[in-house]
Formats: sequence, structure tokens, C-alpha cells
Amino acid sequence: MEDLISYIAKSLVDDPAEVKVSRRVSNGTIVLELRVAPDDTGRVIGKGGHVANAMRTLLRASTNSKNKVILKIS
Repeated sequence: MEDLISYIAKSLVDDPAEVKVSRRVSNGTIVLELRVAPDDTGRVIGKGGHVANAMRTLLRASTNSKNKVILKIS
């Protein structure tokens, strides 16, 4: 999952070296935190949050039904 989000984010941003994805697990919930350069945050979120929502949809589709996945972008 981290590789998928990293790949998508690196293809969207101007500075792919600044893309970092960290993972935490708490009570069956997986929290992925995506960090990008401040100038690239808007590109990863997208107009109206469409890009971020698409990444969240891909994450939900790639996990099993008992795990909840949260994507935080900063």
C-alpha cells in the first residue's frame, strides 16, 4: 500500500525526492501519512480533493474488508 501511494504521489509532484509515506497500525486501522513538499500539497490533494479521494478509494480496494485504511496528507 505504501508503494502504491508513493508511486502515485511521485508521478504528480514536482519534487519526488520529498515524497515520504509512513504507516501506523492501531486497533485494526491502518494510517498512512503522505508527506510532500509544501508547494506540491495542492497537486496531491487535487481540485476539490478528487485526487486524494481517488487514492483513498484505491487503498480501500487493495485491503481486505476487516481493515480500515486512513490516508493523511501533509
